[in-house]
Amino acid sequence: MMGTTLHTPTVSGIPLRSADFPTLTEALDYAATGTSGFNYYDSRDNLTATLPYAELRQRAIAMARHLAPLGRGQRLALVAHTHPDFAVMFYACQYAGLVPVPLPAAVHLGGREAYVRHLRQLLRDCEAVAAFAPADFIGFLQEASEGLSLTLSGTLDEFLALEATDTDPLPPGPSSLAYLQYTSGSTRFPRGTMITQAAVMANLYAIFNHGFALNTEDRFCSWLPHYHDMGLVGIVLGCVATQRSVDYLPTREFAMRPRLWLKLISRNRCTISFSPPFGYTLCARRLRPADIEALDLSSWRVAGVGAEMIHPESLRQVAEILAPAGFDERAFLPCYGMAECALAVSFAPVGSGPRSDLIDIDRLSRDGEARPPVEGEAAVKGKSFIDCGRPLPGFEVEIRDVDGKVLPDRRCGTVYLRGASVMSGYFGNPEATQEVLSDDGWLNTGDLGYFAEGALYVTGRAKDLMIIKGRNIWPQDLEYLAEQQPEVRTTDASAFTVPDQDDEETAVLVVQCREIDALKLAALAVRLKQAINAEFGIQCLIELVPPHTLPRTSSGKLSRSMARNDFLKRRQDEAQEALPPEATAALHRDVAITIPH
Repeated sequence: MMGTTLHTPTVSGIPLRSADFPTLTEALDYAATGTSGFNYYDSRDNLTATLPYAELRQRAIAMARHLAPLGRGQRLALVAHTHPDFAVMFYACQYAGLVPVPLPAAVHLGGREAYVRHLRQLLRDCEAVAAFAPADFIGFLQEASEGLSLTLSGTLDEFLALEATDTDPLPPGPSSLAYLQYTSGSTRFPRGTMITQAAVMANLYAIFNHGFALNTEDRFCSWLPHYHDMGLVGIVLGCVATQRSVDYLPTREFAMRPRLWLKLISRNRCTISFSPPFGYTLCARRLRPADIEALDLSSWRVAGVGAEMIHPESLRQVAEILAPAGFDERAFLPCYGMAECALAVSFAPVGSGPRSDLIDIDRLSRDGEARPPVEGEAAVKGKSFIDCGRPLPGFEVEIRDVDGKVLPDRRCGTVYLRGASVMSGYFGNPEATQEVLSDDGWLNTGDLGYFAEGALYVTGRAKDLMIIKGRNIWPQDLEYLAEQQPEVRTTDASAFTVPDQDDEETAVLVVQCREIDALKLAALAVRLKQAINAEFGIQCLIELVPPHTLPRTSSGKLSRSMARNDFLKRRQDEAQEALPPEATAALHRDVAITIPH
């Protein structure tokens, strides 16, 4: 339906409260007394639906009566499409005492079969008693649930046809599970984080009061998927808990027309919007001069950036491109977090812009020390890491070495944290829980980082770290080098290691490329080899592959582990396509090219 954009919180008619509630249902109870809510837009920039929080609460409570007979504490899987029905079903689970499990709503380039297989694996892992999908995804869900013992696999209307209880079920308490959140990359071995009501509310309170300090004029805009922790917790749940309106653009439409995101912010005078770094880069690359001239981004005071490694230079480039539209670089707000602690762990200071620390990368790789390079060597050995800010109140954060010893400032190690927002564990997986969560509540994040003057700097993932001839190499660095080439787009490169003939680790960089000319492909491969050797002093096997080859996780990120498996399979099962003689002569022996068809 078409409608009028919902009012901002300044005219919501109630005193604003900032996530100071014990449960998600109590947060919605309060938000429903005002006039703010969700707005949904389509690919043509039309407002297709509005969902005031008062209506959301009314519909959720009504649906809760139909869900209650499914069993308190049972898991209800929800395909998390950007649609009002998802919000209704999620909060209906809250009021009914069920545990919602958001599932991905993205049919990636692996196609229908891969998506259905992934849904089925998640349905089994969470032991869902029933499953919901909006009309656009119901066919996928029903195929995925075929043969499983679900009470129902259907749309919202089909759930409304279930027999309802005569009275409203009891709402959950703070110790009840609020939802299960599946982490990215969990296709083969899913890990559903168990987040309690108290945990998510503690994190929301810290984020909204200390992360970016809300004011009365704030309005949100988002294209983030509802099945990702940043989109679900930070936007869907956070905006209800703070009575803020939010304008939604479906994730798929953003990917196809990223300028629509900026257009919404400009027209509706939105002040807060978040994205992983690739979202900003995608926008900057797709914008034409005429697009920028039509935008006014001066209202955008918090441009949150997180969920993956942040390159300072990329943010500077984006800021320069958007500056003519009134965007202020100081709006960038780097942060750090993960699904295992609901969402956020630390935020940089609001309004300070992205700040970075230039360190000697050789010393970091060799000794684990984050120190500035010697004067005159910055251009050769210097690398900048983003200041992710101080931990939010309620978190204890430590940097530890491989023996568990706490390290001092500027010593790089594994990031450990403890606090009220940390998960209870991985659902049905005590072994995986014990791997990362100690009996006294310390979470091994698997991330590498260091502290400097109270600020946290994240340098990479411990499990992704490549150790080549005694040197620590971060795959993000190789991928970033590839993305700087004119033929390569953002997120079109994946780096990892494989064993060579001597059982030593060899770096591999798989790069998607639309180019089909053999000579140009050969030149790109040699250029990448030379750049990596010059930057890191290592040899790297370059594989150029057609577009849509690299696998992605449920949240849209590239999966290095899956890319590695695919690479090894190609090496084992498929002979590389022959190249013309003139191209072969230009290649080094450790360059592989699969010609795009």
